Amino acid sequence: MITVENAFKDYPDIVSFDQMREMLHIGKNKGYTLLEQKKIRSIRIGNRHKIPKVNIIEFLNQDSYNNN
Repeated sequence: MITVENAFKDYPDIVSFDQMREMLHIGKNKGYTLLEQKKIRSIRIGNRHKIPKVNIIEFLNQDSYNNN
């Protein structure tokens, strides 16, 4: 299981859209799809998304659970 303590230590607690894409190794379209479908929860400030790192970890853990 991925935890806050052992995952993405080099990233801040709240990441940008591009940082999220880098963390997940995904493109822009997939990134926007995940946010629009609320699979990864984000905070929208103007036209920018701010994503708590915890939400990315929750998404990865949920996705891993569903695939097993």
